[in-house]
Amino acid sequence: MNGPALRAVIADDQALVRTGFGMILAADGIEVTAEAADGAEAVDAVRRTRPDVVLMDIRMPRMDGIEATRRILGGGLEGADGSEGYQGTRVIILTTYDLDHYVYAALTAGASGFLLKDVTPEHLVAAVRLVRSGDALLAPTITRRLIERFAHRQESPRTGLHRDLSGLTPRELEVLRLLATGLSNAELADRLFLSPTTVKTHVGRILSKLDLRDRVQAVVLAYESGLISPQGPPGTG
Repeated sequence: MNGPALRAVIADDQALVRTGFGMILAADGIEVTAEAADGAEAVDAVRRTRPDVVLMDIRMPRMDGIEATRRILGGGLEGADGSEGYQGTRVIILTTYDLDHYVYAALTAGASGFLLKDVTPEHLVAAVRLVRSGDALLAPTITRRLIERFAHRQESPRTGLHRDLSGLTPRELEVLRLLATGLSNAELADRLFLSPTTVKTHVGRILSKLDLRDRVQAVVLAYESGLISPQGPPGTG
């Protein structure tokens, strides 16, 4: 059964980047509802068109991608018809630097992942479809390095993700620790000798119990809460 068409907004201060990404998405049947040259235009585009996904550059004039992401995902953004336009919208950060502290700030603001601007067309399309489905875009090695580098620095922005982990079962805590190393559901299943379906259930319960948007927030929380040390992956006990 075919669902509704996937809708996207592209926010980047370089017209050639917007045009190129727009052509790639359109060729795969993804509707580009608007383009934005800065963060303020991106916020307005989301308010007007309520896309499924925003491809968001970080360094833009007037309003950067971090502040735009906060406004889109942080609540209080009304749609043109009076409804809450940010509901259901996911943000993918575009960057030329995989270990940029701006990227970390964007992830803590609620972005569902990030892509380097030299991404292949196939990876770009796959990423947009992935986050639209409700998953998070985690490049395991890069994302883990990024969070390890910035999670415990004093100058890093805090996420406000203060959660009580006591409601998690021992198995759920184990899944969260391993999830924070960047393992996929399939890799978690192999590591824990569980079925992929069972792992998916555990991950879903973790997100629900901790009121987290997606796996990116779960990874950030695991590091910032001290559940996992930035020195290396935990053992499974």
